[in-house]
Amino acid sequence: MTSFALHLVTSRWFMVFATLLIMSANGSGYMFGLYSNDIKSVLGYDQSTLNLISFFKDLGGNLAILSGLITEVSPPWMVLSIGAAMNFFGYFMIWMSITGHVVKPQVWQMCLYIWVGANSLSFPNTVALVTCGLIGLSGAILTQLYHAIYGDDSKSLVLLIAWLPASVSLLFLRTIRIMEGVRQPNELRVFFKFLYISLGVAGTLMAVIIMQNKLRFNRIEYGLSAFLVLTLLFLSLLVVVKEELKSWKLKKQAMKDHTQLGVITENPPSPEPELVSNENQAAVEVKPYSCCLNMFKAPNTGEDYTILQAAFSINMIILFIATTCGVGGALTTIDNLGQIGSSLGYPKHSIATFVSLMSIWNYLGRVLAGFGSEIFLTKYKLPRPWILTVVILLSSIGHLLVAFAIPNSLYFASIIIGFCLGAQLSLSVTIISELFGLKYYATLYNVIALSSPLGSYIFNVRVAGRLYDKEAMKQIEALGLVREAGKELTCNGGRCYRTAFLVITAVTLFGSLVSFLLVLRTRGFYKTDIYKRFREEQAMAETEITSNGATGNRTTTKMENDNASVSAAPETQPPTKKDSQIK
Repeated sequence: MTSFALHLVTSRWFMVFATLLIMSANGSGYMFGLYSNDIKSVLGYDQSTLNLISFFKDLGGNLAILSGLITEVSPPWMVLSIGAAMNFFGYFMIWMSITGHVVKPQVWQMCLYIWVGANSLSFPNTVALVTCGLIGLSGAILTQLYHAIYGDDSKSLVLLIAWLPASVSLLFLRTIRIMEGVRQPNELRVFFKFLYISLGVAGTLMAVIIMQNKLRFNRIEYGLSAFLVLTLLFLSLLVVVKEELKSWKLKKQAMKDHTQLGVITENPPSPEPELVSNENQAAVEVKPYSCCLNMFKAPNTGEDYTILQAAFSINMIILFIATTCGVGGALTTIDNLGQIGSSLGYPKHSIATFVSLMSIWNYLGRVLAGFGSEIFLTKYKLPRPWILTVVILLSSIGHLLVAFAIPNSLYFASIIIGFCLGAQLSLSVTIISELFGLKYYATLYNVIALSSPLGSYIFNVRVAGRLYDKEAMKQIEALGLVREAGKELTCNGGRCYRTAFLVITAVTLFGSLVSFLLVLRTRGFYKTDIYKRFREEQAMAETEITSNGATGNRTTTKMENDNASVSAAPETQPPTKKDSQIK
C-alpha cells in the first residue's frame, strides 16, 4: 500500500488534480468588489482613484511577461514559490493598509501592492494551467470559504486572499513538475470526468447562492455549504486514484512478466552518413530571413504567422479592438460591483451574491463557448468570430440593465456580463490559434491579453470613475456641503453609473460591429477544413515515430518473436487542435 501511495503522489493524474486545486484558489481578480468599499472608505479615495487601483489589478492579472521569462530559466517549483511570495506580499500589505497596521500608504504604493498581488496569479497560470475553467469558478469558491472562516468581515477577506492561494501553491510545490510520458488512450475521457465534476461544483454553488439569498446564513451554515463545495471539488481525487490504480496494477503485471522473459538486444549497424555534394548543398541553402522585411508579407490565414506578421495584420487589429470594447466594459462592471450595489441600495450580502454569480457564469461562459462554437463550426461551418460577435452584442444588454437600475436587475446583469466575459476570453484565444497558427501562440495570446487592461483603463478609470465622481460632487453641492480632505467621495442613486454605462453600451455595440468585420474577412477560411493541416502534421509525426523506431535500437523478447506479425499503433500522439477546445 505504501508503494501505491508513493506511485499516486508522483503520478501525472495527481499533478492534474493539484493544478485544479491551485486554479480553484486563484480567483482573487474577480473579488475586488467585495473589499473595494473598505479601501475607499478607510483610505478616503474618490472613485477615480479607486478605479485607478483596480486598473493596476487588471494590468497585473493580464501581464504575464515576468512569469514567462522566469519560467524559461527556472524549474516549476521556483516559479510557484515566487508567485506565492508575490501573492502574499501584495495582498498582505493591502490588508495591513486597510486595517491601520501601517501608516496610510500613498496611492502609488497601493497600485504597486495590488499589481504585485494580481501579477502573482500569472505564475501558477504559466506552469499549472489546465483547460477546465476553474480559474473562472474560483471567485465563487473563495467567497464561500471567506464567509465560513471570517463571516462578513470584508477586510479579513483580503487576508484570506493573501494566505490561501499562496498556501495551496506551496503545498504542491514538488508535485508540479515537468514529466515525460506517453499520451494515454483514455486521456480525453478522464479530462471530461474532471469537467463534469467542475460542472457539478458550479451547479451546487448556484443552488447554494440562491438559498443564501433567500435565507440569511450564519457562520455554521456557511461552513456547511463550504464543506459541500470542497467535497465535490475533491471528487477529482477519486478519479485520480481510480486511474492510477489501474496504471499501478498494469505496471506491476508488466514487471512480473518481464522477469519471466529473456531479453535479447540487437544493435543494427548504424547507417553511413550521406555525402552531400557541393551542388546539392548549394541548392538547399536558404537565404537569410528578415522578420522586418517580411512582417507585411503575411502567409495564408491559418498558417503560422511570425509575431510581427500577426501583430500588424488587419485581422489581429480587428480582434484586438473588438476584445478591448467587449472585455473592457465587463471588467468595469466587475471592478465597480461594490459601488454599483451600494449606490443602488443593495445590502452587503447581495454584493457577495453578485460576485459569486459573475464568477460562476464566467466559468460557464468559457465552457459553453468552447463546446458551442465547436458544434456550430463543425456541423454548420459557422465562423467562430460569429459567436464572438453575438456574445459581445449580448453583453450590451447587461450594461443597459446596470445603466437603468431596474429593481433586482443587477442579479441578471451579473449573470449576463459574467457569461459574456468568460465566453469572450475563451473565443478570442481560440480564434488566435486558428487564424495565426500555433508556432507563436503563447506570445500572441499575451498580445491579445493586453486588450483587457487597456479597456479597463479607458472605461473604468477615464469614463466610469470620472462620471461617478462628477455626479457625487453634484449631490454634495446640492446639499450645500463641501467635501472634506481625506474623506471618501460617495454617490447614491441610479444616476451614479447611468451615463457611464450608456457610454459603455454604445462602445460595446461598436465592438460587435468591428467583430462582424472579422466574420466577413474569415468566412471563406472557416468554410474549409481548418483542422486538415493539424491532422497532416499528426500523421507525419506518427510516421516519423514509426520510422525512428524501425531504424533505432530494438529490444526483442521471446514473446515478441512469437507474435512478430502483430503490430500496434504508437501510444504517443501529439494533441490535435480539436482536443483543445475545452476552455
